[in-house]
Amino acid sequence: MPRTMSVSDSILIRAAPTAVYERLSDPTAMGRWSPENQGARILGERRGAHVGMVFEGRNKRGAVRWTTRCTVTAADPGERFAFRVHAIGVRRPRLPGAIALWEYRFEEVDGSTRVTETWTDNRRAWPDLLANAFDRVATRGHTFAEFQRGNIRTTLERLKVALEQDGPERAGRVEGSPRQG
Repeated sequence: MPRTMSVSDSILIRAAPTAVYERLSDPTAMGRWSPENQGARILGERRGAHVGMVFEGRNKRGAVRWTTRCTVTAADPGERFAFRVHAIGVRRPRLPGAIALWEYRFEEVDGSTRVTETWTDNRRAWPDLLANAFDRVATRGHTFAEFQRGNIRTTLERLKVALEQDGPERAGRVEGSPRQG
């Protein structure tokens, strides 16, 4: 069976695109929303999202923990943030290889922001049969596409709650702007 190589989902958040971007473009904060990611450590001295920024993400699924190395591929404030995952390991990301691409797009909609999160499987060199078998073991019976669809929904819902609880000043909304959910 051929693999689904990309999945995405969207949610509407009552906050300005720049405010949502600011939160999602900080890899150290992703653990607040993601069901799997536990945060990250940015490598190098320069802070703030920028193309070429490298970070190591800490992840956990059940009792299994691992670390990934990621490089930011898009950092357009209020519009798009993306990174590719290109190494993995238990404590240190020692095994290089194309793993995945994560992308977040931000679109202003009536005083709110439509956030679209997309996961793309970059393991294109893996035969479908091998990838499907590995995926079902790693996700307890699912393909990575099915599994990531659930992770994306959870992340977006948690992000919405966090940003909307901040109130209009911290979420970057202008008083009197339309509110939609």
